[in-house]
Amino acid sequence: MVDSHCHLAGPEFTEDLSQVIERARHAGVAHALVILAADDVREIEQGRKVTAGWDAVRFAVGIHPHAAGKFAADPTAAAKAVDAVMDGQPLTRALGEIGLDYHYDFAPRDVQQQVFREQIRLARRRRLPVVIHTREADDDTFRILREESAHEVGGVFHCFTGDRDIARRALDIGFHISLAGIVTFPRALELKEVAKLVPLDRLLIETDSPFLAPVPHRGKRNEPANVIRVAETVATLRGSDVAAISEAALHNFERLFNP
Repeated sequence: MVDSHCHLAGPEFTEDLSQVIERARHAGVAHALVILAADDVREIEQGRKVTAGWDAVRFAVGIHPHAAGKFAADPTAAAKAVDAVMDGQPLTRALGEIGLDYHYDFAPRDVQQQVFREQIRLARRRRLPVVIHTREADDDTFRILREESAHEVGGVFHCFTGDRDIARRALDIGFHISLAGIVTFPRALELKEVAKLVPLDRLLIETDSPFLAPVPHRGKRNEPANVIRVAETVATLRGSDVAAISEAALHNFERLFNP
């Protein structure tokens, strides 16, 4: 079992981190990719504590589009900040999460786009895959990925919420698709169709902890142990079994992130 995207270094887990890790281990989670915000000193420090408590974790480091506005005067500084954090965290295996978010528009769109570009360029220099966050910005996301030759490093559309057409576009450029707890929600009918069409060798599963807890934990704090609920739902949708989905996701994780 693998949790390909979680925020285990966030403040939501400071009080009971060891118990959360123990539950993940008990659930059979063999690897977890923990996201670190390069502009959050406390999160970076907490990442070291996560490492000390769980040798299965690896990291992705990036500037989220919500934080892109901090770098409006100099978008290249975003990539420099990520680069510096990576230098201090040898378990970094990806750059992210990065991308565009036009739902909240916490940062101007042109700034988001340039910060996104600079981080893709860093990923190419570092030869690291990218973890993509896109919300209501699909056309610009794909355009920038194309213009910046992101296919050279590949990556994953994390917590995928798009439709089948968007899924095919992501697959066509060689990216993986990661499904989170939303796929367990009864009304997520289109996403359930996506879960059926993703090739087994491009499928990842995640929790996006502490967010988006799956059924039957919806509304509660999410954690890596709950990734089993995502695997169960995907297996049912595909007419498969949990072991096959878990094994495929683990293999894909190992191939993409080289843990």
